[in-house]
Amino acid sequence: MENIALHTRIAEGREADYDREHARIPDELDASLRAAGVHAWRIWRDGRDIFHLVEVEDYQAMRRTLAQDPVNQRWQEHINQYLEVVDDYGGEDTGIRPVWELPEQPAAGVSA
Repeated sequence: MENIALHTRIAEGREADYDREHARIPDELDASLRAAGVHAWRIWRDGRDIFHLVEVEDYQAMRRTLAQDPVNQRWQEHINQYLEVVDDYGGEDTGIRPVWELPEQPAAGVSA
Protein backbone atom coordinates (compact mmCIF):
# COMPACT_ATOMS: atom_id res chain seq x y z
CA MET A 1 0.00 0.00 0.00
CA GLU A 2 1.29 3.46 -0.90
CA ASN A 3 0.48 6.74 0.84
CA ILE A 4 0.83 9.58 -1.65
CA ALA A 5 0.58 13.28 -0.79
CA LEU A 6 -0.50 15.71 -3.50
CA HIS A 7 -0.89 19.49 -3.72
CA THR A 8 -3.17 21.47 -5.98
CA ARG A 9 -4.32 25.09 -5.95
CA ILE A 10 -7.82 26.43 -6.43
CA ALA A 11 -8.32 29.27 -8.89
CA GLU A 12 -8.92 32.59 -7.17
CA GLY A 13 -12.53 33.02 -6.09
CA ARG A 14 -13.47 29.35 -6.74
CA GLU A 15 -12.96 28.04 -3.19
CA ALA A 16 -16.68 27.66 -2.38
CA ASP A 17 -17.27 25.96 -5.75
CA TYR A 18 -14.50 23.45 -5.10
CA ASP A 19 -15.85 22.69 -1.62
CA ARG A 20 -19.38 22.29 -2.97
CA GLU A 21 -18.27 19.88 -5.70
CA HIS A 22 -16.46 17.71 -3.14
CA ALA A 23 -19.33 17.60 -0.64
CA ARG A 24 -20.23 14.36 -2.42
CA ILE A 25 -18.49 13.01 -5.49
CA PRO A 26 -20.49 11.07 -8.10
CA ASP A 27 -21.08 7.39 -7.25
CA GLU A 28 -19.57 6.32 -10.58
CA LEU A 29 -16.36 8.23 -9.75
CA ASP A 30 -16.21 6.56 -6.34
CA ALA A 31 -16.49 3.18 -8.10
CA SER A 32 -13.77 4.09 -10.64
CA LEU A 33 -11.36 5.20 -7.91
CA ARG A 34 -11.89 2.00 -5.93
CA ALA A 35 -11.55 -0.17 -9.05
CA ALA A 36 -8.22 1.58 -9.75
CA GLY A 37 -6.91 0.52 -6.33
CA VAL A 38 -7.70 3.57 -4.18
CA HIS A 39 -8.51 2.64 -0.58
CA ALA A 40 -8.87 6.18 0.75
CA TRP A 41 -8.53 9.74 -0.56
CA ARG A 42 -8.57 12.63 1.90
CA ILE A 43 -8.50 16.32 1.00
CA TRP A 44 -7.65 19.30 3.22
CA ARG A 45 -7.89 22.94 2.16
CA ASP A 46 -5.93 25.92 3.49
CA GLY A 47 -7.14 28.99 1.63
CA ARG A 48 -6.59 28.13 -2.03
CA ASP A 49 -4.08 25.35 -1.32
CA ILE A 50 -5.43 21.81 -1.48
CA PHE A 51 -3.59 18.90 0.10
CA HIS A 52 -4.52 15.31 -0.70
CA LEU A 53 -3.51 12.07 0.98
CA VAL A 54 -4.16 9.03 -1.20
CA GLU A 55 -3.93 5.48 0.10
CA VAL A 56 -3.58 3.33 -3.01
CA GLU A 57 -2.28 -0.08 -3.99
CA ASP A 58 -0.10 1.25 -6.84
CA TYR A 59 -0.18 5.00 -7.53
CA GLN A 60 1.36 4.87 -11.02
CA ALA A 61 -1.01 2.07 -12.08
CA MET A 62 -3.95 4.04 -10.68
CA ARG A 63 -2.99 7.11 -12.71
CA ARG A 64 -2.61 5.08 -15.91
CA THR A 65 -6.00 3.43 -15.32
CA LEU A 66 -7.81 6.68 -14.50
CA ALA A 67 -6.23 8.49 -17.47
CA GLN A 68 -8.20 6.11 -19.72
CA ASP A 69 -11.39 6.00 -17.62
CA PRO A 70 -14.26 8.02 -19.19
CA VAL A 71 -15.81 8.65 -15.76
CA ASN A 72 -12.56 10.16 -14.46
CA GLN A 73 -12.04 12.09 -17.70
CA ARG A 74 -15.46 13.73 -17.27
CA TRP A 75 -14.72 14.50 -13.60
CA GLN A 76 -11.32 16.01 -14.41
CA GLU A 77 -12.82 18.18 -17.13
CA HIS A 78 -15.48 19.36 -14.68
CA ILE A 79 -13.32 19.91 -11.56
CA ASN A 80 -10.40 21.46 -13.45
CA GLN A 81 -12.48 24.57 -14.11
CA TYR A 82 -11.97 25.39 -10.41
CA LEU A 83 -8.20 24.80 -10.35
CA GLU A 84 -5.30 27.10 -11.11
CA VAL A 85 -3.26 24.34 -12.77
CA VAL A 86 -4.94 21.31 -14.28
CA ASP A 87 -3.73 17.70 -14.15
CA ASP A 88 -3.73 15.95 -17.52
CA TYR A 89 -2.69 12.56 -16.07
CA GLY A 90 -0.06 12.51 -18.79
CA GLY A 91 3.15 12.36 -16.77
CA GLU A 92 4.77 10.04 -14.30
CA ASP A 93 3.75 12.05 -11.24
CA THR A 94 4.91 10.58 -7.94
CA GLY A 95 3.30 13.09 -5.56
CA ILE A 96 5.00 15.26 -2.97
CA ARG A 97 8.35 13.90 -1.85
CA PRO A 98 8.27 12.75 1.78
CA VAL A 99 10.86 14.31 4.06
CA TRP A 100 10.14 13.01 7.57
CA GLU A 101 7.62 11.08 9.64
CA LEU A 102 7.31 10.18 13.30
CA PRO A 103 8.50 6.58 13.63
CA GLU A 104 6.13 4.01 15.06
CA GLN A 105 6.68 3.38 18.74
CA PRO A 106 7.79 -0.11 19.65
CA ALA A 107 5.20 -2.13 21.52
CA ALA A 108 5.26 -1.82 25.33
CA GLY A 109 7.98 -3.97 26.86
CA VAL A 110 9.90 -4.28 23.58
CA SER A 111 13.25 -2.53 23.36
CA ALA A 112 14.30 -0.90 20.13
